[in-house]
Amino acid sequence: MDNSRTPTSVKLFDLTGKTACVTGASSGLGRHVASFLARNGVTVIGIARRKEQLSEWQASVPNKTYALTADLSDKAILADIASQVIETVGNPDILINAAGINTRQTGDDVTPEAWAVTLDLNLTAPFFLAQSFVPGMKEKKWGRIVNFASLQTYRAFPGGIAYGATKAGIAQVTRAMAEDWSRYGITANAIAPGFFNTELTAAVFADTELSESNAAQTCIGRNGELSDLDGPIQFLCSNASSYVTGQVLAVDGGFTAK
Repeated sequence: MDNSRTPTSVKLFDLTGKTACVTGASSGLGRHVASFLARNGVTVIGIARRKEQLSEWQASVPNKTYALTADLSDKAILADIASQVIETVGNPDILINAAGINTRQTGDDVTPEAWAVTLDLNLTAPFFLAQSFVPGMKEKKWGRIVNFASLQTYRAFPGGIAYGATKAGIAQVTRAMAEDWSRYGITANAIAPGFFNTELTAAVFADTELSESNAAQTCIGRNGELSDLDGPIQFLCSNASSYVTGQVLAVDGGFTAK
């Protein structure tokens, strides 16, 4: 894009030439966001545990993309993964922390193992990946960190005690990231999606009555479509949001407004 001939309003949202690291890129919201960024001029390195699905994502996007297979719930490898990202695409301008797990265990059934893997993937990995990329963002005096929160950041759902705890934590770690790093030109925000039909929520959408009930709970009257994420992601990853940091944006059709 020739920025010299582009209206200022468009320049604000332009992502051309940026680099992004997107976790959870093999499926669901992470895959959609990784594809959206790649189709909008961003060089994207996607990280996920499942090699085959990640390769399928990479093949589906004609733009410059890279794939890195890793289990981010293993906190011992996070520093090495960050180094591999930097070696491949340079220090990313944008970090999207979309990888997550929901074991859907009730309070009586939560095991130490399930609690630990939920905490490590949903909360530990986002922070330490960000910490690894912040020095490079500081050098550029520009960076965007977008974490994925949830409806369970605000509300308790059945079988969601471990997941909800981590998503409430994401809201606070996002604010703390902003407090620490935004003076260097790095914004940190989070998106809290409502109900989107993905692999993670397949059980919810398989129950027609429950799915319709969730849609009725929104102000708009429907569940989310993947394209509903495009505008918020472009906003939070671009110069348009340069004075927005430490915020959690609910992309939920007004579910939490009622």
